[in-house]
Amino acid sequence: MPGFGDLSHVPGAPGRRLGGGRGERCRKPRFVENVSLSVVIPVYNEAENVAPLVQELQSALAEWPGNVELVFVDDGSTDSTLERLRRVQASDARVRVAHFRRNLGQTAALTAGFRLAQGRAVVTLDGDLQNDPKEIPRLVGMLEDWDCVCGIRMRRQDSWWKRLSSRIGNGFRNWATGDDIVDTGCTLKAFRRPCLERLELYQGMHRFLPTLLRMRGWRVTQVPVSHRPRRHGKTKYGTWRRLVKGLGDVWAVRWMKKNRLDYEAVLDVLEPPAVASPEPAGEQARAG
Repeated sequence: MPGFGDLSHVPGAPGRRLGGGRGERCRKPRFVENVSLSVVIPVYNEAENVAPLVQELQSALAEWPGNVELVFVDDGSTDSTLERLRRVQASDARVRVAHFRRNLGQTAALTAGFRLAQGRAVVTLDGDLQNDPKEIPRLVGMLEDWDCVCGIRMRRQDSWWKRLSSRIGNGFRNWATGDDIVDTGCTLKAFRRPCLERLELYQGMHRFLPTLLRMRGWRVTQVPVSHRPRRHGKTKYGTWRRLVKGLGDVWAVRWMKKNRLDYEAVLDVLEPPAVASPEPAGEQARAG
């Protein structure tokens, strides 16, 4: 299994050559041609980022061939985030807004967004403008061959301490769960809708979404994506708190993976032999 700093197994990572070179024509993947799209964005005290983010989404998805909805889930913001969301909603009917009356955390916000999303493809995106909406068509296009596409933030625009703690956390999670997810903290992901149906998440479990989906048999891949510095506001999730909480979550997922019931490969269903149905009495009389 590749180490948690090794990207050699990741399509599109530095050092790996992808298609699209000379002599190859770029084409729009068939999955994208008429697919409906839901973009789920959890936000918490991101008032100054709401309008710029909506503008970037409108630009990035201006030529999207199917229906688009932008599902914002306000995680109990105490600033004017909800007011700004209602303002942009008034000018763009594709904007849908859900609001928690108190802060419940990112897992709850994403879960609510998944329940509300109506598109065949669902993309999750941070509300702080550090994810680039221009990446969305590329990730959704990959859903032609995959069920879930996870972003890997390249040249992260975060503090050294946050980058280091993420690297340690990702490595520990992969060691404990036997997985190879390079960047679980990257919110930029694309899913086929069936992946998310009947998916039950618990507090903090959004960080293990790729692992949980693989446990259910879904195809998961990873792809490098750009990352930008935060322009407004500050991060809402403390590094130390995430590390402590994540430690317990790792052992929970490890237990789930170890004790998951997987019987389909050895299950035979024996149906009763087909029995010819008796002919109606009238048919028997005519036959005689």
